[in-house]
Amino acid sequence: MPEGYAAVVALAPIAFLGALVYGITGFGAALVAIPLATHFVPLRFALAVFVLLDLGNALRLGLEAPRNVVRGEVARLVPALLAGTVLGVTLLVNLPRGDAMLALGAFVVAYALYALLARGPRRKLRQGWSYVAGLAGGVTSTLFGAGGPPYAIYLSQRGLSKEAFRATLALTSVASISSRLFAFALTGLMSHAMVWIAAAIALPAAWLGISIASHLFVRIRRETLMRAVALMLLASGGSLLARALA
Repeated sequence: MPEGYAAVVALAPIAFLGALVYGITGFGAALVAIPLATHFVPLRFALAVFVLLDLGNALRLGLEAPRNVVRGEVARLVPALLAGTVLGVTLLVNLPRGDAMLALGAFVVAYALYALLARGPRRKLRQGWSYVAGLAGGVTSTLFGAGGPPYAIYLSQRGLSKEAFRATLALTSVASISSRLFAFALTGLMSHAMVWIAAAIALPAAWLGISIASHLFVRIRRETLMRAVALMLLASGGSLLARALA
């Protein structure tokens, strides 16, 4: 546990920055927040605090405009991601994490480069790919705390409006983060009172970030948002590659 409240208070501006990114792209908060937070608190403490903040952010964003949620996509993704979470727990025990992280990072980077460099209209993915995306997201969320990229890749190729993309991704993330929170609770990671105190202190800053991001979001064209998503995927995949190679 961190010593004193100074380290806990330092998480608030980090939570704001992560939420600002999340509010614009619909994912990527952990990519920004966790590395910064570990300069002030232990990794396990940071993971516990930010899973609570991530859930709060996802609920705030998912319920901000529920009419924009494509419920059919959520209905297909959520059962698959829950199955992926169970599979991820099994793989966590048996799979060499370095090799799996390297493969995932390479795939995400390759897709991000394709999304950034491709020109002309893109082919719309079929609904059946939702089960692959959901399963992959559940697995990667459990193994690496990075469930967002598979969902973002799939939904960005479904021809959704920017509002539907963000709202659907956020509501899908609620189920994904909830399953991760449940797993953390089983391991005792959520049992320390300071975790909940830190999350309560940082939550107003995070929701301020969401509010500012929402104002920025309405001024962004869909093409700009999809480019921002591709850049976040590139950063996310690059981070996984760096962790795997280290």
